[in-house]
Amino acid sequence: MRGDDSRLASRASARSAPKTVQNPSERQERAFLVGVEFRTRRRGAGKVSALTSGAQAARDQAAGAEVSSLPADSPDFSSEESLDELRALAGSAGAQIAGEFMQRRDRPDPATLIGKGKLEEIAGAAASVTADVILFDHDLTPSQQRNIERVVNTRVIDRTQLILDIFARHARTREGQLQVELAQLDYMLPRLAGRGIEMSQLGGGIGTRGPGETQLETDRRKIHRRIRHVKQQLEDVRRVRAQQRQRRESVPVATVALVGYTNAGKSTLFNALTQAHVLASPRMFATLDPTIRSVELPSRRKALMSDTVGFIRHLPHTLVSAFRATLEEVQRASLILQVSDASSPISAEQDAQVETVLKELEADKRPRLRVMNKIDLLPPKQRESLRDDGQTIHVSAAKGIGLGALLDRVDAMLDEDRPSRVRLRIPQKEGKTLALLQARARIYSRTYQDGLVELEAEAPASILRRIRQWVIE
Repeated sequence: MRGDDSRLASRASARSAPKTVQNPSERQERAFLVGVEFRTRRRGAGKVSALTSGAQAARDQAAGAEVSSLPADSPDFSSEESLDELRALAGSAGAQIAGEFMQRRDRPDPATLIGKGKLEEIAGAAASVTADVILFDHDLTPSQQRNIERVVNTRVIDRTQLILDIFARHARTREGQLQVELAQLDYMLPRLAGRGIEMSQLGGGIGTRGPGETQLETDRRKIHRRIRHVKQQLEDVRRVRAQQRQRRESVPVATVALVGYTNAGKSTLFNALTQAHVLASPRMFATLDPTIRSVELPSRRKALMSDTVGFIRHLPHTLVSAFRATLEEVQRASLILQVSDASSPISAEQDAQVETVLKELEADKRPRLRVMNKIDLLPPKQRESLRDDGQTIHVSAAKGIGLGALLDRVDAMLDEDRPSRVRLRIPQKEGKTLALLQARARIYSRTYQDGLVELEAEAPASILRRIRQWVIE
């Protein structure tokens, strides 16, 4: 086909995947990666959300067209950068990279995405390195996946299924497991179509109709029933979360949500600020289950900080729908800390994807502070040239650099329970009140006279309401 251009890189174990902890009895699967790049995009295509691009891409593939998942003015990932990300995803899924293939062509093939000739080439390359699975860096329609498997004679997984598998590996809480299961069921349902023959071991001609279709319909009913059950359980989770949120909002405590691209260092920053011990890992999607911890700001007032799941380009729509209960914390946050990897060469592209997801969540208008993390990985001269401004703070969560400036900026941006500077005259016998001020206020001066303590202090409004009888007007 004119315009086709491919390069094959079957480097068996030349590039090893990140090491993963696995059961010694489990054999690490060998994965063959297939990157896909289409040179032309459909004319007149409007803006398409990254959250819905999975379903949209499937429809466009069938029509032989490709649509951008980013606004026209947003930077996009190159084919090499996309393949690098697929490599990291495969490592997070516990796979060993056996080989790679990059296919460039003008437009998708409706039947096999990349053409039968290229599939045969991939089949030979994958067999030569004894690959157990072939991973496509693209969403595949159910028919495309079946057609590809017939040619390559190897298990085929697309990008969405790979991400779902990683989520399933990392979900720890009951809520997280339910959300992943719902996304997997939604993904599986359309892929039952056409599998009745395999299920029943019968053909589809005269005298053989019925058993296969009956089995297919039975499986569909089971999945629909399970989806309803999981959705009901998640609705119960959402109701409990809403009640917890109402209780928190009844107290003047601000909430701060950490968001950002996967592996930007959100959990490391969360641990550094809150002294929590959530899992911080270089693997993608190490954090799935939301964690909320209290953090003390320089003004001595308290704030709640939430660590959330990382975003990624073409985040499967089924995952976003399933994780709505979790992402509601972002929608209600008083302040969003958008964490970026300052050392990443594709930081701008990653930020564009995060912006797209925030718009889908209708959280892009919330107060926001950009936190450029991992500055310790930058060259010394570049690190010295960095300057904070009104919208950006530079930090290294791993090395503890810039965390004080970050907390000062967060303190200044939050309106809840804002502190005020006052003068107080408190009897010395009021030990509990004096201890409260010592713990929750900034004290600038203190004098003792005639059994009284005169103080000049700055305290949150919630504290001042409790001690207003001793405020000197």
